[in-house]
Formats: sequence, C-alpha cells, structure tokens
Amino acid sequence: MPVARFRSVVIDCPDPLALAGFYAAVGGGTPQPADDDWVVLRVPGGPRPAFQRAEGFTPPEWPRPDRSQQFHVDFDAGSTWQEIDAAHEKVLALGARPLDLEDREKKDFQVYADPAGHPFCLCRIEEP
Repeated sequence: MPVARFRSVVIDCPDPLALAGFYAAVGGGTPQPADDDWVVLRVPGGPRPAFQRAEGFTPPEWPRPDRSQQFHVDFDAGSTWQEIDAAHEKVLALGARPLDLEDREKKDFQVYADPAGHPFCLCRIEEP
C-alpha cells in the first residue's frame, strides 16, 4: 500500500503560463493558472505537470557530466524517423532549441531545451 498518491511534477521557470502553453502545444492539455506564479497543465487521463515562477531562475546546462541534470521529460513522438522529423520542426517552431541530435539511430531519441532551458526528448518508439 503506498503512503501517498502521486500528484504532479513541478517545474520551476520564469514564466509559468508561457511554459505551460509550450508543453500544452507539444503534448496536449489545457493550462489552468491558479495565479501569476502557478499554472497546472490539465491533460485528460494523463500526467499533471505544474509550472511555478522562480525568481532568478537559471536553466540547466546540457550536457554537464560533472553535474546531474535533475530531470527531463520524454515524449513519444512516433515510430518512424519521418514522424520524429515532423515533430522536430514543430517543437522548433514553438520555441525549443536542439541540444543533442547526434547518433539518433543508436539512441532513438533527440534532446531539446524548452523555452526556459529545461531538457526534453522526442523519442522514437516502436511499440506504444
């Protein structure tokens, strides 16, 4: 029996509504602001990420082998590289920037930074 029920992952950022909007455009859902400092992304039947304003926010650096990245988000972006390429163009248009596009055939993923600088991956998934 678990001690508590998992509620959400909270992501620090300089602009919670903007970052929630980015992730809504990438993975679906509706941003629901509680106030200027806290926004929950409601994804029906899915995760419940929340975005919290952090004054003086410093984004993670990629790659930093001397320091952990703390966390990142993975998205299933399709089963073919054509689907991944289409998703790549869409996330760039939304404000993401590439961090690691090397060796994708070996790794089955590509790494990006969201507009606030957090890393996330577009993953090629052969089986859902």
